[in-house]
Amino acid sequence: MFPILHTERLVLRELTSSDGQALLACFSNPEVLRHYGQQPLTSLGQVQQIIRNFANNFAEKRGVKWGIALKDHEGIIGTIGFQEWSIEHRRAEISYALLPEYWGNGYAQEAVKRAISYGFEEMDLVRIGAIVFKENEASNLLLQKIGFEQEGLLKKYMHQHNVPHDTYIYSLIK
Repeated sequence: MFPILHTERLVLRELTSSDGQALLACFSNPEVLRHYGQQPLTSLGQVQQIIRNFANNFAEKRGVKWGIALKDHEGIIGTIGFQEWSIEHRRAEISYALLPEYWGNGYAQEAVKRAISYGFEEMDLVRIGAIVFKENEASNLLLQKIGFEQEGLLKKYMHQHNVPHDTYIYSLIK
């Protein structure tokens, strides 16, 4: 059964086909993707395939991706989840994205803290990693504020619009 997580203001829930338009809005937005290392989505067909992939990853215990919803509101404002989940090595990497109109309200921090709690307590993780573009000041500050340790710099690790970018690698250890 897919886990539904609650915070004071948010619900982290399974993504469904009805979230397609919001996901397309999020992952076609240049501001969201500026430091995400992904090409923009261009169609609802792509989005529906991604939603199916997320469901398969969860069923196969390779990852979990939640839609971030405001309590008492329909629709999602972003996503958060774990990928590169290794049960054997008890680790996963966290990633998250919010629509720009929800930036600066503490929603990302609230969602990340809840996901981390779930990762350590329910997924039995010992290490949660994050890879963040060096230029992504907001995410770098957020992760450090929560207690992630910056372990190093990965040079030219991700490409955005055919431009190589350095990334920081972070970890939070249980």
